[in-house]
Parts: sequence; structure tokens; C-alpha cells
Amino acid sequence: MKQVSCNSEGIALASNSFKNGGVIIFPTDTIYGIGCNPYDENAVNKIYRIKKRDRTKSLPVLGYSKEILEDIVYFNHTANIIIEKFWPGPLTIVLPLKDKKLTKLSNGADTLAVRIPNSKCALSILKECKLIVGTSANISGESPLTDPQKLDILSSDFDIFLNAGIIKSSGESTIIEIKEEKIRILRNGAIPEEKFVEIL
Repeated sequence: MKQVSCNSEGIALASNSFKNGGVIIFPTDTIYGIGCNPYDENAVNKIYRIKKRDRTKSLPVLGYSKEILEDIVYFNHTANIIIEKFWPGPLTIVLPLKDKKLTKLSNGADTLAVRIPNSKCALSILKECKLIVGTSANISGESPLTDPQKLDILSSDFDIFLNAGIIKSSGESTIIEIKEEKIRILRNGAIPEEKFVEIL
């Protein structure tokens, strides 16, 4: 495991590792995430092992832009209204899956959770990599990682750690699902439910 800063050199090393099948830990606007190329099955399997995550639980994908995410999921009218307000930011949306090569991330389901984080460091990596599996860097069921000093809760079986210091945020991203233009909260997070009611 190599620890680097969130500068141009660190971003270049992380991007190169990503493109060569590596697993990276990086800061987002909410917590530290652990990620890899969503199309690299070996790297995806490695994340499941590192997190000790149940294979029935899906993995979300972070994207650099809505245009890039439109290659892998379908956006409906309600989703477009919501992301106009909340992206980039702490909102994860479960949408119908377009790219069937990514069904391994969703345990065979026809939906996928996606997000654009409001983090300069994360967006710098995404600018190079376009799409990254982006799940919380912690053992499944344990508290998310916001302090680099507590990185030892994970095995060192990853390749690059982009250290941006302690992340101060209002919590994990809120996860919603949109079905028939209606919103369902799957996980309460940084954006409260009433904020969605206000704009719809």
C-alpha cells in the first residue's frame, strides 16, 4: 500500500493504479471511499474481500459527470430535477441499469446506485477514470472512515491511499430510489427527506 497526497502527483499515481486493476482509497465529500474500475471483475472481488462485504449487497458507482453516468443508467424526469439541485453532493440515486456489463455490481438486479461527489480530490480522479466503484472504506457494518489515523481497521490489501486528512461532513450520502416518478428513501443521510419534498 502506498500513501500519497491529493495533489497532481498523487492523482496521477492513483489513476495509473486504477487503470492497472488497482484498488484505491480516496476522500469524498462525506467519507473515505474505496474503489476500483467497475469493469474489472478481479478488482471488484478484491473490494468485497477487503470490506468483508456480503456478495448480495450491491456496490455504487461514482461518475465524473451526468453525461458519463448516462452511459450506464437511465435518468427519468424526477431524477433530472433532483440532481440539478443536489449534484455534485451527498446524494446517491438508484436508477435503472443501462450497461448490463455492470450487473455484477448490483447482484444481478436491473438497477444501480450512482453519485457525483462534491470533492475536489474525488473529481480529479474521476476526471481521469470517468467511473469508479465508490463504496465506504470500512469493514461492512462498521463506522465509515473519516480519519486517516484509523485506516488500520482495513487490511492493507489495497494499492493506493489518497490522504486528505480528516473529512468533516454531515454524514454519509442519502440514498434514494425513484420508481414511477416517486422517491423512496433507502438510507437517511446528509440530505433530509424534506429537502426532496420542497423541490417536487
